[in-house]
Order: sequence, then C-alpha cells, then structure tokens
Amino acid sequence: METKSRKLNSIFYANSYHPIQVGSIDGTDIVPHDKAIHRAHLCQKLSLYDPHGDSKATMDPYCTVFVGRLNHQTTEQIIHQFMSKYGQIKSLRLVRDIVTGASRGYAFVEYETNREMRHAYMDAHHAIIDDNEIIVDYNRQKLMPGWIPRRLGGGLGGKKESGQLRFGGREKPFRAPLKPIPYEELEKLGIPPPPEGRYLSRNQAPSPPRRENGVSDREEGPRRRDSKDRDRDVGDVKSSVENIEERHHRRNSSHRDDHSRRKSSLERSEERDGHQHDRSSSKKEHRRRSNTEIERHSHKRKERDEHSRRRRHSSYED
Repeated sequence: METKSRKLNSIFYANSYHPIQVGSIDGTDIVPHDKAIHRAHLCQKLSLYDPHGDSKATMDPYCTVFVGRLNHQTTEQIIHQFMSKYGQIKSLRLVRDIVTGASRGYAFVEYETNREMRHAYMDAHHAIIDDNEIIVDYNRQKLMPGWIPRRLGGGLGGKKESGQLRFGGREKPFRAPLKPIPYEELEKLGIPPPPEGRYLSRNQAPSPPRRENGVSDREEGPRRRDSKDRDRDVGDVKSSVENIEERHHRRNSSHRDDHSRRKSSLERSEERDGHQHDRSSSKKEHRRRSNTEIERHSHKRKERDEHSRRRRHSSYED
C-alpha cells in the first residue's frame, strides 16, 4: 500500500511540448483524445505556429515570468506593486482583448535579472492577488521547444469542467506511468518517454531553463543594469563634469584674481615710482633755486665789496 501511495505521489515534468503527450495524465498517450489536441498536433506538424512571431513579445524570456489566473479586475498597477517585492521590474504586459480591451486574466512580468525572475518563480506561485490564487510559470512560449498555445488547442493546465486538461506543466505535472510504457509507438511519434526512476515529489518545483551560454547574474548585471543604475551613472558623470567645471571656474577665478592683484601691485608700484620721481624732481628744483639764490647773494656781496673798496680808494686820493 505504501509503495502504491509513493508511486502516485511521484511526478515528472515535460521538458519539450508534444500535444498528444500533454493530453494524458502519465504522458503515455499515442493518439489524440479530443479535437483540440488533434488541431494542436496538426499545427505543430505543419509548423503553423511561430513562437517568435508575436511583435508584442519583446521581453527577455530568461528574465520573464508568466502570471495566470488573475482577477479580471486586476490592473497593471496592482500586479506591479505585488510582483515588485521579488525584484526590480523592467516591464509588465497585461494581456487584454483586442476588441473590448478587457483583461484576459494573465500577464507577463520581466525582471532586470534572471535571479530576480527565479525568485518570483519560486515564491509567487499560488499567491493571492485580489482574492484570486495566481499561478506563476516561466515563459514557455519562448523557452519550451514545440510549444503550442491554448488558442490552438495546446497549452498546459486547464480546468476539469472544460474537458481539455493539459498535463506536464507546473500546475498539473505528469504522474508516474500507470500502465506499461509503449516505447515503440512513442518513438514513432517523436514523443520523449517518461523517465525511468528519476521522479520528483509534489513538493519539488521544476527549475526554469537557463541560458545556453551560461551567462551568470554577475556577468548579466553590468549588461542589463536597471534605469536606476543608469541614472546613477549619468548622475555621477554629471557631477564629475560639474566638479571639473567648478574646478576650472575656480582656477580661472584664481588666475583672474592673481592677474588683478599683479595689475594692482604694478599700478601701485608705478604710482609710487611716480611719486618718488615727483619728489626727486622737486628736490632738484629746490637745489637749483637755492644755488641760484646763493649765486645772486654772492654777486650782490661782491658788488657791495667793490663799491666799498672804490669809496675808500677815492677818499685816500682826496
């Protein structure tokens, strides 16, 4: 009994998408059991669906999560507010009806790094937004080989009432095979067989695909910096330019002040030299006048002496 219970709790997930396989609970179907699966198989076989043909799907798939089962009244602002606690959101797209504009109940949220995307993938699954229990998955449209969307009969999950359940995803994984595995038939259809003994428990979540080139978050960070980092870098550049301009302005002001001080000093020196020249000129003029005055007095004295000598001489003759 315990062995049977353990087998029922053993699960596995699809790594690639095959419409016939996802229609069975244990991944062993070899014929489509409803018309939608037949349509999806036909689309895949004839390559009628291009997962990269959506012009609106421009997000990085390795940094994007799918958010489903949203309340149709939930807005982009509410989704952004809730999902931003798992990381820095780069972009958000709530899918709406192209005619009515009403929400279709699912959205895509792109984070700045793959690490933040994985954080949301692990922790936001089965969270509650506007009284609805949401599901969170990676971007299978871009990352799951062979993917066919629900509108073409594919997809994953679904409700029992619709009669179009799809297994192999995170919400409804494959169970361990309940019957012998038809290896030959699966090989003819190109369906990967269930794993042999490598099963998970229901508490284990499948890991999202990683980049093939092995780019780590440490390498990814500098290439995919958020707008805040870019703004900070621009701010640093602006502040550096402002500092350089300020230093240049201070240097020019210092040069102007030095030039003004040198000019003022030169003017004062010239003025001082002018005063000294004026003083020396006045001194020379004073000496010249003094010499002239002395010469005049000396000449007058000589004249008086000559007049006195003549008078004495005339008195002797008398």
